[in-house]
Amino acid sequence: MGLTFFCALSCFFSIGLGGDSVAIKLGDWITCGLFEINWGFLFDPLSISVICVVTGVSSLVHMYSIGYMSEDPHRPRFMCYLSLFTFFMVILVTADNLVQMFLGWEGIGLTSYLLIGFWYTRIQANKAAIKAMLVNRVGDLGLALGIAAAYAQYNCLDYATLFAVAPTANDSMVFFG
Repeated sequence: MGLTFFCALSCFFSIGLGGDSVAIKLGDWITCGLFEINWGFLFDPLSISVICVVTGVSSLVHMYSIGYMSEDPHRPRFMCYLSLFTFFMVILVTADNLVQMFLGWEGIGLTSYLLIGFWYTRIQANKAAIKAMLVNRVGDLGLALGIAAAYAQYNCLDYATLFAVAPTANDSMVFFG
């Protein structure tokens, strides 16, 4: 995590302070007729700034957790969940389209459930994990509706196209008739 934080700082000084954006397309992800989603990353000053915060805080949490969980026999599972949480945060922040961002959001919800319910033998931990998952489902519904509305309005889901088209598009939309 510390190495990731220093890589993020390096990117911040080259991209974040320069004001440039770097888009990396790794390949096609979902293709269905005219509907096409690519797997890619967008590094702009805002995303790099958030990546620095995410990896910095995550590095501190990982260091603290190593000592705090030293006596727990399930420490490897906890550290795996913690690293997975950080991974999905990075996916959420660096996504170049709304579907990939949604994947990051869902991963954060899953790993939050796993981390909150880590001590699964405790009833209160299970209740809290279930409550967090249910609240997250409400957010998921709103985000999914927003993504569907963006696609209905602009016929695309990648950020570059959305940000270019949105200022010139009609701001009204008919919702449920």
